[in-house]
Amino acid sequence: MTSTASATSATPPSAQKPQGSEDFALRYRLAYRWLLAGGLSLAVALAIVAPFFWLGSASGHDFEFHVASWLDVAGQWKEGLVFPRWMEWANHGFGEPRFIFYPPLSWLLGPALSFFVPWKYVPVAFIVLVQTLAGISAFAFARRILPERAALFGAVCYAANPNALLIIYMRSDFAELLASAFFPLLFLAALQLAGVLPNRSRSKSSPVVFFAVVFAAVWLANAPAGVMASYSAVLLFAWLAFSEKSWAPIARGVGGIALGFGLAAFYLVPAAYEQRWVNIGQALSSGLLPVQNFLYTVINDPEHTFFNWIASTTAIALMVVTGVAALARRCRVASKSAVEEQVWRCLLLLAAVAVLLMLRPTLILWEILPKLRFIQFPWRWMSILSMAFAHFVAAAVVKPRFRWIWVGAVLVLLGGMATFFVRTTWWDSDDVATLAAGIAAGSGFEGVDEYDPVGDDHYNLPANALPAKIVPAEGSAAGGGATILVQRWLANQKELRVAATAPVRLALRLLNYPAWRVEVNGARVVPGTVADSGQMILQLPAGESRVSVRFVRTADRVVGDLVSLAALLFTFVLIRRPARPAA
Repeated sequence: MTSTASATSATPPSAQKPQGSEDFALRYRLAYRWLLAGGLSLAVALAIVAPFFWLGSASGHDFEFHVASWLDVAGQWKEGLVFPRWMEWANHGFGEPRFIFYPPLSWLLGPALSFFVPWKYVPVAFIVLVQTLAGISAFAFARRILPERAALFGAVCYAANPNALLIIYMRSDFAELLASAFFPLLFLAALQLAGVLPNRSRSKSSPVVFFAVVFAAVWLANAPAGVMASYSAVLLFAWLAFSEKSWAPIARGVGGIALGFGLAAFYLVPAAYEQRWVNIGQALSSGLLPVQNFLYTVINDPEHTFFNWIASTTAIALMVVTGVAALARRCRVASKSAVEEQVWRCLLLLAAVAVLLMLRPTLILWEILPKLRFIQFPWRWMSILSMAFAHFVAAAVVKPRFRWIWVGAVLVLLGGMATFFVRTTWWDSDDVATLAAGIAAGSGFEGVDEYDPVGDDHYNLPANALPAKIVPAEGSAAGGGATILVQRWLANQKELRVAATAPVRLALRLLNYPAWRVEVNGARVVPGTVADSGQMILQLPAGESRVSVRFVRTADRVVGDLVSLAALLFTFVLIRRPARPAA
């Protein structure tokens, strides 16, 4: 009895502590860190959009493009069309296949936010949500390598990085902003998949699933960002294979990239196949060519040259701070772990390649590497450089001696650039209302050159056109008499009845596109096209005609959907694989 009591009393108090309380304390600390990272990121995002509340919307280059897409999608949702493919109100109501070619995440998120805030504040809500996500993503990456406080500072730096400020205030490219928010998660997933960072999940397949989902998300947010993500991931896996003298990183990387492309195939396959049906080459028209957008390039367009100077100066500032921070971390006295050293080298490699691709001597690469030229603007590689910027600056503050110098210098840099952008950009409080009024009035808004069907020019389309009207036959001065009854006129379906005393030509307020299926009295017909404008023309017989025009699912979209479905099923199989036994 005595010996038992003695042994019990000798047990340390910590050993008597219930295991459940330790788990709860651990979960509480973890949740607190994530909430703190989210709170800081939200605070930074709100500070970024603060000028919007008294100056209006920062109406950058792409503002109307994105807001018009959001308004159009919201209108089609009211018609019961969940996933639009044809943009109804582009080209002043003649439409365009924008939603076939432009990635869907941004034009789905924008109208979704309109359920929670008035349309005037949807751009503000979009920016706040995305930049909060960006900060949390950066924290998720940095906390795997750096101390908690440094990781929190990295989240702040990434949420307000100079490239994001340029996009928000000067460019209004909401899709690219959304894609940039995923980049920290993409590189975290890539390093886990390559084996540099340990897999904390008990599922052996979780790294490839994590990478594939984030990789697909980047492509579904913004196509130029998807191209940058693809090249960056390939470079990263190749570098790790070379440095480790093993093919394993490449094999895993290929699997992750293939699965990611499969998940995004419902968008990628139609966007790639149907390019032959539109003037996609206009995406590389004058002013949009890489050769005209290297750092500090001057062309015969003062406005373009001025903006290029702004973007170039932003890139130079990023390069300088990133380089100094990387060097400062490299020279730190305390030794770094093998993982930290490997991550440092990977990010430095990606940053160096991003810098080189912004410079004119790399023009040959822009001309020969597949799809690289569709990034259009070499300074877009700041999206990759910004990831290295946030991480290296966060790593630099680990050293107590210079911590506050770095914090102060970075905050002055970001604050100064934000002030410059706020004072330089164009502020407008009526853009959203004007676009909404155009839809309400039935006049819509302008279209985009690269989405115009082949051989057509949307600038030749008649303004304020009726949904349908009789036009003269070729060589005739006047059209025949007819009565037109529009029974249904939705974004993806038009139904009319036409009663004519003689054969007539019916002109629809619609661009001719191969995905439109036209039937007259139940029989499929091939519509004609007005030369130089692309307007759809139908030849109708005398008497009463029932006209049906529907936007149908083409074979390429069926293939894309099937590939994505197969990839999704395979992903579920990987997720449900038996957990690996605990060591």
